[in-house]
Amino acid sequence: MSPAEQVADPSLEWREAQQLYSIYVALAREFVIEAPDCAALESQQAPPDDSAIRQARQWFTTMDRQIQVHQLRQFLQTTTLADTEKLRLLLLHHLRKEPHSSVDRDKVDFLLVQNFSYLAPPKIDDVECDLAYVAQALEPLVGPVNFNIPDWLAPLEPIIEAAAACRRLSELFGGRIVEQGRKLKAHAGENYFAPVALVAFARFNFLIRRIFFRLMHDDLNAILEGLTELDHRGVKHLDCRRAHFSHQEPTDRLRMICHSWKVMFQAEYSSGQPLKMLTDLRTVVEEALAKNAAGGNTGNKSSGKARVASAAAAAANSSAPEFQVASPHLKQEDD
Repeated sequence: MSPAEQVADPSLEWREAQQLYSIYVALAREFVIEAPDCAALESQQAPPDDSAIRQARQWFTTMDRQIQVHQLRQFLQTTTLADTEKLRLLLLHHLRKEPHSSVDRDKVDFLLVQNFSYLAPPKIDDVECDLAYVAQALEPLVGPVNFNIPDWLAPLEPIIEAAAACRRLSELFGGRIVEQGRKLKAHAGENYFAPVALVAFARFNFLIRRIFFRLMHDDLNAILEGLTELDHRGVKHLDCRRAHFSHQEPTDRLRMICHSWKVMFQAEYSSGQPLKMLTDLRTVVEEALAKNAAGGNTGNKSSGKARVASAAAAAANSSAPEFQVASPHLKQEDD
């Protein structure tokens, strides 16, 4: 029986429901979601009767309608309750739903890459992370994979290659690379839930998110190194209106904001306003460096060039930490 099929054993379904119940209750509490009473699950009745199983199914259906994708994403990336087994059960729970809504698809899309991030070695090479590798890791969850890749999945590889060629976040966003992947998922319909598509999108998400975090750290490091260089040149304020800050923004405050962004941005990639501010701030700092070098103190020019070259070399040789799910067993890597 495929893992994505309905559970045939009522006792197994009940045990899984009891494990998921604690996650759902904690998530509802976190986001102040009104959760209806479910006496059957509260009582932890065992063995269950048909009435208890029906109550549990209805309760999860009600909760799934209320829980938004961004809430599930934020909760699972910050809670210590989401161990490997609960992540597995959450994914199977959403895979087994029929028919699937677009919200179900988005939740599965997120849960797939979270499960794979647990199963993959922390420093797996991008080349190693091919379709066969991901399929082998996820087979217990999605079932056997037929490697006859349908034509509609063919655009995924060029999108990954385009993302890998980016050297800064502004290029990733400007090329609307992430949006291309989302559009492909949205147009897939029920085909998205075929095992080969699930595996292909899990790989796509994993690699795109890895690229995103590399670029994010490169941008942040470039800004911080640039601010240090500007401090050496005696520049203590910048006109940052382009990045939605003040026209006389203290460099010390900008440095503090960048360190806070390192924590805030590790949850999930997007092209929202805060990340637009990050890309714009890098441009502001680079323009300030160029302007100051053109009209600055010639005595500091050679030492300034040396510091910038050293910073560029450090950024090129650094490896951004991988994204991880918070759990008691996997420590979320520091930035």
